[in-house]
Amino acid sequence: MAGEYKTSDKVSYVLANDYRLLQVMSRFGISFGFGEKTIKDVCQQRDVDADTFIAVINYVKDGAKNSPIILGDLSVKSLLDYLKQTHAYFLDYQFPMMRRNMLNAIDCSVKNEVAFLVLKFFDSYVEEVRKHMEYEEKVTFSYVEKLLSGDNPVLADHNNHLLSKHHESIDHKLRELKNLFIQYYPQKGIDNELNAVIYELYRTQEDLEVHCRVEDNIFTPAVRRLAHFNKTRQEEQYEVQRNDNDLSSNDEQLSEREREIVVCVAKGMANKEIADHLCISVNTVTTHRRNIARKLSIHSSAGITIYAIVNKLVTLDEVNV
Repeated sequence: MAGEYKTSDKVSYVLANDYRLLQVMSRFGISFGFGEKTIKDVCQQRDVDADTFIAVINYVKDGAKNSPIILGDLSVKSLLDYLKQTHAYFLDYQFPMMRRNMLNAIDCSVKNEVAFLVLKFFDSYVEEVRKHMEYEEKVTFSYVEKLLSGDNPVLADHNNHLLSKHHESIDHKLRELKNLFIQYYPQKGIDNELNAVIYELYRTQEDLEVHCRVEDNIFTPAVRRLAHFNKTRQEEQYEVQRNDNDLSSNDEQLSEREREIVVCVAKGMANKEIADHLCISVNTVTTHRRNIARKLSIHSSAGITIYAIVNKLVTLDEVNV
């Protein structure tokens, strides 16, 4: 199907085009019973950020290719909730279900050495995935939760790794497990139960690959952007507080941030545009402009523009006239 899904699309339409998106919906906390509602309506009803939901389902639809993701439109909270639900799905449901089906499909007695070793390999693999996900929940998710509260914490991993660096290892081991069945398990005739187990290994491998890519290519950049925003905001708050406490005369020097804002004003940017450009809040921009007006005794954008030209902060060609 060509094109990307939009928030105005009906949820039923999305699911009809790709069954894999059912899992994405579930991990965002969206269940059945949506009727003819659009993605936007359902997301609002379930307190899910619609832009984040759209970004993930389009990423999954395209096979988790490195398509451009607009980070400014993503909710780190919605992504975090999605990843927590994904971990719970694999650890609490998918892997236990696969093990039960495997036990039903193969002879795991000690006499059947291949079956015995394959099951042992599977248990070892699941334990590795569990440790990988527990690391992320203990280190990464707690770090992100602090960021969401407005803090600027230090990442517990001394190497500054946001995610556990075992994605490739996990993928290789699942491929190996699948190949062990296909190449070495002595299947007697057509065994539908065994074939179903192998098919489920293929599907799980695909699901885990997409999950890891969502973590690497959507979640990690969004978290790093949030961390940068928090750090910048704290620095701005400190600078604004320092400027507010400085009651010196009007001929005092502008700070580096104030000079940046003067340049933005001279270029015709509104407060919201300045905030987005400098990764600070609109309130911070307003406070800086108040301090600039106090220091320069200039209260109009035209006056600030003239000041910027005279002091060679901008050229006439850069000015929005």
